[in-house]
Amino acid sequence: MKRQLLRPVKFVFALSVLPLFTIDAKAQIAVSANDNKAVLVDGVNVVPDNVAADTVSIINLGATPPKVIGEVKAPGSVVGPPQSVAISRDESFALVTGAFKVDPGDRKKAVPDNKLSVIDLGAKPPAVIATLEAGLGAAGVSINSSGTLALVANRNEGTVSVFAIAGNKLTPAGKIQLGDSKSGPSHVAFTPDGKRALVTRDGDHRISILSVDGNKVEDSKMFMVGGVRPYSLEISSKGDVAVVSNQGGGQGDTDTITVIDLKAKPPRVADTISVGQTPEGVAMSADGAYVAVTVMNGSNRPKNHPAYNDYGLLQIYSVNGTKLTKVAQTKVGHWCQGAAFSKNNKTVVIECMVEKNLQAFRFNGRSLRPAGSVALSGGGAGLRTAAK
Repeated sequence: MKRQLLRPVKFVFALSVLPLFTIDAKAQIAVSANDNKAVLVDGVNVVPDNVAADTVSIINLGATPPKVIGEVKAPGSVVGPPQSVAISRDESFALVTGAFKVDPGDRKKAVPDNKLSVIDLGAKPPAVIATLEAGLGAAGVSINSSGTLALVANRNEGTVSVFAIAGNKLTPAGKIQLGDSKSGPSHVAFTPDGKRALVTRDGDHRISILSVDGNKVEDSKMFMVGGVRPYSLEISSKGDVAVVSNQGGGQGDTDTITVIDLKAKPPRVADTISVGQTPEGVAMSADGAYVAVTVMNGSNRPKNHPAYNDYGLLQIYSVNGTKLTKVAQTKVGHWCQGAAFSKNNKTVVIECMVEKNLQAFRFNGRSLRPAGSVALSGGGAGLRTAAK
């Protein structure tokens, strides 16, 4: 794709569409970014004729089933890992990236975008309080545990954007060049101590290690290679391991997730596990005991494709050191993206683009049982809970 001319983006204030809902201070918050400019037509991602605005849903995971308690309009995108949302540790604000937008010159096409929205979760109702520029194809986003720094992986630019945070105000603090525009930085995540960050690069199959010192973020030049097209990434709250999904070659082959030993010096790939066709998202429980993996399983392919299946998969693995053991699996909807655990690990949710809903499951450490669904105002494209 051609590079687009970037123009300054003005701050945007107080967009909301559900004024009757407010956030319960005792709720555990999950945030879903919903893409309305992407629909699946016989296995092809197309822009619909009448494009509604993208939305962001604020969800109470403490309710049974989970409940949407607020919503705002903000750019989102299914293109890129489903970690296009980040929530501050105190649940006071969220960041949402918009990797793609409808092409102003051709309403049937989507082109890379650079939007980063700041959402005040404490406002009644929740509100977008700023819209900033990251880089082209702004995808995965994370906030450090101290709430002073945010990083955005720019998938169509080969860079990572750095933002300093004071309260809920973000200030651009530079960019890190990792490779050319084809290197594909997809997601970036901080270690719990805030001294390092990992970046998946699905264009050249690398996982880069960044060094972090205050607001100074640099490419250490160290990297790992664990699988084909590393994509989603989650780091344990203990800081001992990271888990990466590998998108593979897209031919219907069995793809993998990678386990990284973060205690090794330098960090290294410790294991690679086959999980099925196209692992999309990975999410770890707050205590680091479990990993949830969303697997496309061919559910996003044309129905006449030999690798098509009429359902996706949600898999749960237990974590013991660098060893993962599958403990549960269940069928889910189509073209599903992100997953998240409740604080007590007893509820797991997954968002699905085709069904435009959040599907909830009860988890007892051994099995998954359906626990209802929640309608979303668009295709669920990105999902996170608060930083651990």
